[in-house]
Amino acid sequence: MKNTKKIKVLFRHRSMEMGGVEKVVLSMLNNLNREKFEMTICLNINQGELRNEISTHVRKVFIADGKEDLSKNPLLQKIQLVKRKLRLEAAQKNPTIAQKLLGEDYDVEIATTYAAFSSVLNSSNRLSKKIGWFHSDITLPKLQPLVPKILEQIPQFDYFIFGSQQTKEIFVETYPNIKLPENQVILNAIPIEELKRKAKDFVPNLPQKPVFCSVARLHSRKGFHKLMDAHAQLLREGFDHHIVIVGDGDEKENLKKQAAGLGVTESFEFFGSLMNPYPYVKNADFFILPSESEGWPLIIADTLILQKPIISTNVGGVPEMIEHLKTGYLIDYETEQMYEAMKKFLTDKATVSTLQENLKNIEKQFDNQKIFDAVEQIIVQLSKNN
Repeated sequence: MKNTKKIKVLFRHRSMEMGGVEKVVLSMLNNLNREKFEMTICLNINQGELRNEISTHVRKVFIADGKEDLSKNPLLQKIQLVKRKLRLEAAQKNPTIAQKLLGEDYDVEIATTYAAFSSVLNSSNRLSKKIGWFHSDITLPKLQPLVPKILEQIPQFDYFIFGSQQTKEIFVETYPNIKLPENQVILNAIPIEELKRKAKDFVPNLPQKPVFCSVARLHSRKGFHKLMDAHAQLLREGFDHHIVIVGDGDEKENLKKQAAGLGVTESFEFFGSLMNPYPYVKNADFFILPSESEGWPLIIADTLILQKPIISTNVGGVPEMIEHLKTGYLIDYETEQMYEAMKKFLTDKATVSTLQENLKNIEKQFDNQKIFDAVEQIIVQLSKNN
């Protein structure tokens, strides 16, 4: 008789705010073979725009409520936030809290980012095989306080996945003496047909002038402060254009103050976080990603598929997706280079036309099934060794 027992897989993640890693998590949950795997995701906080996008065949468990479920009364909310913080701290120290919520053991546990490494490695289930997933540039300045702990944790995994080739190369070059477990580079999957369909959902009201679009969380490492300086300089020199930013984050107020100071409040527009940013990407003239660091940014792949000319900093996995002057325009993380690249797109029609022509067959570059097959193979192989 054929053994139909499914492999039990647990994903650990913080929350489901709109972001590249969260979309990677969703793509795995929604596309890994449900006949082979019984999947559960355990969130620290049931929070974020994507929290209800998880397929119904995937079990969702969470340690604490998200901000969406807290009281609207400021005083009560403050008390709830303190209680939530204490509960999360307790769960971090005592893995049996999560285990009681889950109520079962798993064959394979996956830490979707370095923030979940501790949750998986400290799991009370000592028999599960453990996979770490790393999407970041290990040399990123803001990551440095966490690096000693990350370096200590990585060798403890049974298998390790890097989100881009460059992420792995930078890690190995920077820390050649760290003993990596068996590992592989696995790129992020792109839901191509869904993406193209969503891009046609509506036509945004954009100004009748050249429009640059960007989609990212509003954090300092995303480089929007530099982009705004470049934008203001171009306007002063008479290069009329508009910038729309889709995303939210803790830098929003600082950026708004900067925009007011530069006099670009009307031309540097913030749309907040949207479940579907793709109509903005599709209907803008150009896309720009001014980040200081990235892993393998899904939005670049999305934008390539929508055949939009891209300016991007040459960071993380971006050069694995974009060939300079062929399928996009790569720059360093410098205001002057952002200014020069934008000026080129605004004035050099031949360069833009060449990029558009070369993007017509770009879909061939992305093979989703190959990605899902690679992850499935890792999980199956590890479970056999249990």
